[in-house]
Amino acid sequence: MKELKYLNKYLKKYSFRLILGVIITVVARIFSLFAPRLIGNSLTAVERYLKNDGYTLEVIKQELLWNILVIISAALVSGFLTFLMRQTIINVSRYIEYDLKNEIFEQYQKLCLSFYKNNRTGDLMNRISEDVSKVRMYFGPAIMYSINTFSLFVIVISYMVSLAPILTVYTLLPLPLLSIIIYKLSKAINIKSTAVQVTLSDLSTFTQESFSGINIIKSYGIQNKIEEDFKELTTTSKEKNVSLARVQAWFFPLMVLLIGFSNLLVILVGGKQYIDGVIEIGVLAEFIIYVNMLTWPVATVGWVTSIVQQAEASQKRINAFLNEVPGIKNGTLDRRIENGVLEFKNVSFIYEETKIKAIDKVSFKLNPGKTLGIIGKTGSGKSTLLDLINRLYDVNEGEVLIDNIPIKNYVLSGIRSEIGYVPQNPFLFSETIESNIRFGKQDADFEEIKSAAKSAKVSEDIERFKDEYQTLLGERGVTLSGGQIQRISIARALIKDPKILLFDDCLSAVDADTEEEILKNLKKRSKEKTTLIVSHRISSVMETDLIIVLDHGAIIEQGTHTELMDKGGFYKDLYLKQNRERDQ
Repeated sequence: MKELKYLNKYLKKYSFRLILGVIITVVARIFSLFAPRLIGNSLTAVERYLKNDGYTLEVIKQELLWNILVIISAALVSGFLTFLMRQTIINVSRYIEYDLKNEIFEQYQKLCLSFYKNNRTGDLMNRISEDVSKVRMYFGPAIMYSINTFSLFVIVISYMVSLAPILTVYTLLPLPLLSIIIYKLSKAINIKSTAVQVTLSDLSTFTQESFSGINIIKSYGIQNKIEEDFKELTTTSKEKNVSLARVQAWFFPLMVLLIGFSNLLVILVGGKQYIDGVIEIGVLAEFIIYVNMLTWPVATVGWVTSIVQQAEASQKRINAFLNEVPGIKNGTLDRRIENGVLEFKNVSFIYEETKIKAIDKVSFKLNPGKTLGIIGKTGSGKSTLLDLINRLYDVNEGEVLIDNIPIKNYVLSGIRSEIGYVPQNPFLFSETIESNIRFGKQDADFEEIKSAAKSAKVSEDIERFKDEYQTLLGERGVTLSGGQIQRISIARALIKDPKILLFDDCLSAVDADTEEEILKNLKKRSKEKTTLIVSHRISSVMETDLIIVLDHGAIIEQGTHTELMDKGGFYKDLYLKQNRERDQ
C-alpha cells in the first residue's frame, strides 16, 4: 500500500469525520449483539421451563416478551447508527474524490506542453476519472467495511471467548487459512488491476481520437479498419477484465465454504459440549448466530482486499503524474506587465524531445505601439518564437525580457494575463459564440463582445446565424468555417485588451479583402500595444514597423518592407512569387 501513502494527508484532513464514523460503527456493532445474546437467553429459559427448573409459564412469557422488545429496539438503533456510519464515512470518500480530482486537474494545468506531447488525452482523462473512482472506493466502502469488520470481530470474538473458550478456538480455526488465501489472491489482483487500467486508458484514447478525427475517417473511408482496431482493443480489454474477474470470483465461494466449515465445527464441538453439560443450549444457539454474523464481514475481507489492490494500482498511475515536475517554474515577481517592451537577447531554443534547434541566436527589441512581422518557411521557428514569449517553453540560451525584466522572474499569471494570443490552430470550446469571445475577458459586457467581433470582421457572419451570439458551437468549433474560427479567436484576443498581442498565422483562412480590413482594424486597436504577427503571406506583415525573416531558427534578413525589397534576397523573392500566384 506504499502508493496509497500519498493520500494520508486527506485522512488527516477529514480525521474528525472518520473518527466519528469509527465510534458510530463500534456502537452500532454493540447494539447488533443484543439479538444473539437475548435469543440464547430465551432458548435457555425455555429449556429450563421445560425441565421445570424454577420457571413458570407467566415468568417465561414476560421474559420472552421483554427479550423481543429489546431485540426490536436494538435492531432499530443499530440500523439508524449504521445509516449514520455510511453518512460519515462514505461522504468522506466523496470529499476526497473531489479534492483529488481538483489536485490532479491543477497539476495538469501546471505541466508544460512537452508533457502533453508525450501523453495521450485519453490516458489523462482516464486517470482523473476511472482511476480516481477506484481510489474513492478505498476511502469509502473499503474503510467502512474494514472498520465494521474489525470492530465486529473484536467485540464478537471477545464475547465468544468469555462464553466458551474451547468452542471459540474450534470456531475460528478456518481464519488462518483464510488469511493465506487472501494474501495470495491479493497479489494476483494487484497485477491484473494495473493491466485493466492500462487497457482502459488505451481504449479511452482510441475512442477520443476517433471521435475527434471522424471527418478524416469518413473522408478516407476507413470506418471498417477503425472498427477492426476498436474491436481488437475491446477484445484485449475484455480478456484483461475477465482474467481479473476470474481471480476475484474465488473470494466469495471460499468465504462461504470456510464459514460453512465453521458452522459444522460449532455444531459438532458445541453439540458434544452441550451433551456433556459444559454449555447450555442458548450458548450453542448464540455461537451459530455469531458465526453467521461473521459471514458477511469475513466475505468482505476479500472484497475489501480487492478494492485496496485496485486502488493501489490506480493511485500508482495517478502518482506518476502528480510527481511530474513542471518544466516551467513560476517566477517570484508578482506584478503585471506595465509597458510591454519586448526584447530577445541572443536567444536559442532546442526541443528536448527531438533535439531540433528551433531558435538560433535571435535578438531584437520591440517597443509599445510597434508591430513586428515574422516571415519564414514552414519549420523555421516562427511559432516557437511566440511560444517563448508566452513561456510555454523556456529558452536554452540567452534571455527574453519584458519591460527590461527577464520573463522567468515574473509570476506566470502576471505575464499571461497581459498577452493576447491567437494560435496557428485556434481552439474554440463547445459553448456559445459569446462565451468563446468572453473567454478573453470574463467580465466583458455584450457591447464589448460585439465591438471585438466587429474589429475581427466576424460580426456580420455571427448575425446571420439564427441564434446570433448565442449559437452553440460543436466540438472545436466544427460548425464554423476555418476563417470564422480564426476571426472569433482574434476577437477573443482583442477583447482582453492586453499589453502584448501575438498573432500566429491567424489569417491564413480568410480572403485577401477580409485580411486587409482586419489588419486595418488591428492597427487601430494596437496603437499602444506591442504586436507580433507571424505569417506565410507577406501581405499580412508588409505594413509592420519591423520585419524579420527566419530560416532554421536564425534571422537571415530584417528591416522594413521597403528596406527588404531594396536588399533583394529571400523576402523579395517570396513577395514576387506570391504576387504572381495572386495574379493568376
